[in-house]
Amino acid sequence: MIFILLPPAPNPANPMTTILFRVDRAQRVQVSVLDLRGRRVAQLEDRLREAGRWSVVWDGRDANGHEAPSGTYIVRLRGQSREMSRKVSLVR
Repeated sequence: MIFILLPPAPNPANPMTTILFRVDRAQRVQVSVLDLRGRRVAQLEDRLREAGRWSVVWDGRDANGHEAPSGTYIVRLRGQSREMSRKVSLVR
């Protein structure tokens, strides 16, 4: 199964970054932003996606709409049978 998470761009984010990913068949996709302790900061995507290229934008805000502090975060992409992650730096 092809399941690709490309590096977020721009990185470092100031304050927005775009997360690009590709799936080869329809499946539920979750894209989350985590802090370095593994706690979820924001849920960007949680839906069924058809095969193809997709993107989501993280605006540097947490799940409550507050600005996340500058630092390093993990963008995690989960599909039905695979999980991938990339680091992104947020600079304010």
